[in-house]
Amino acid sequence: MKDLSIYFTPDVEPVQYTDQQIGGMLRVNSINGGFPDIDQKGVALIFVPEYRQGNGDSEYKYWIQAFRAAFAKQFKGDWKSTIYDLGIIIPGNEVMDTYMALVEVVAELSKKDIIPLVIGGSQDLTFAIYKAYEKLEQTINLVAVDAELDMGDPEDDIHARGWLNKIILHKPNYLFNFSLFGYQSNLISREERKLLEELYFDHYRLGDFYNNQRMAEPLLRNADILSFDLNAIKAADYRGNSTYLPNGFYGEDACRVMRYAGMSDKLSALGLFNFKLAESQSDQKADINLLAQMCWYFIEGHNLRKQDYPVGSKTAYLKYRVNIDDFKDEIIFYKSNKSSRWWMEVPYPNMKGMKLQRHLLVPCDYEDYENALNNELPDLWLRTYRKLS
Repeated sequence: MKDLSIYFTPDVEPVQYTDQQIGGMLRVNSINGGFPDIDQKGVALIFVPEYRQGNGDSEYKYWIQAFRAAFAKQFKGDWKSTIYDLGIIIPGNEVMDTYMALVEVVAELSKKDIIPLVIGGSQDLTFAIYKAYEKLEQTINLVAVDAELDMGDPEDDIHARGWLNKIILHKPNYLFNFSLFGYQSNLISREERKLLEELYFDHYRLGDFYNNQRMAEPLLRNADILSFDLNAIKAADYRGNSTYLPNGFYGEDACRVMRYAGMSDKLSALGLFNFKLAESQSDQKADINLLAQMCWYFIEGHNLRKQDYPVGSKTAYLKYRVNIDDFKDEIIFYKSNKSSRWWMEVPYPNMKGMKLQRHLLVPCDYEDYENALNNELPDLWLRTYRKLS
């Protein structure tokens, strides 16, 4: 493994905690202790205060230290995962320098089955996380929790509101699917929605989530990367919200989303972006505590992983076949004996090779199985089939 310590600035202010708190199990990159040995799989906190392509926050050293204290003082669960705090990647002379450092770090950690949890910076850092998978030569699914669609103009330089087009157009392309989750209809144009549909990408409104909150679980179970724009949380719950949106996710629901993400056996990288200090000190503390709790719930979910698909074998699943009138193919569902979660199989022409093999089983819900029994072809099955064929 490459020496990653060259990319990080260590923690210089030790945090007080008890053995029962998270601080008692953290492996911290510190002035006194040095860079930790990365020898066990788990989760690595990485702070990347690169805001030059978005709303800058010059006070990052304050909130990062305050976050570390809030995070370390939370009581740990029944956890077996190793948690690293690798420190701060100081922004380089150019934004691309920061990107390249993050690419190297994410790629190296992924090889060791360590999930990089990137905190801070603007959401264009998602592009750097994505580029790490180019080094791994792995096709991926990307989920963005966002009130808006950050597509951008291909002619413009990458920025916080325009990074998705850089991923879509990047060659070689390793993006299999993109899902926009929690968007607000009044913030997205009809042309943008039409483009997502033409690309067979998924998009779910904030209202879809509040009509059925469990729909988030199979969506996140299918993600390799989660990019979470903190501005998707309503301004009343996240006071540093730079878009001042009155609607959005509640704080407790942001934690629920993070727990689902942690439980996903497929998810291997996560970014929490656009953290910005609120004006009042009390609001700053509330936001930092929310961010710390979101990370707590992600790690809680990570410790609840069941080693389901794509980790496990299909032979350990119950198999269900459903015939739909006027449809030539059977819809095949699998139910995990470990977790009781559901998947459906999508056929894939073998002559195209095995590059997309890991996307053949699509996470779904029991409701999709019920709909198939009622002679309804699941939309998710059809979108996936069109992407594969």
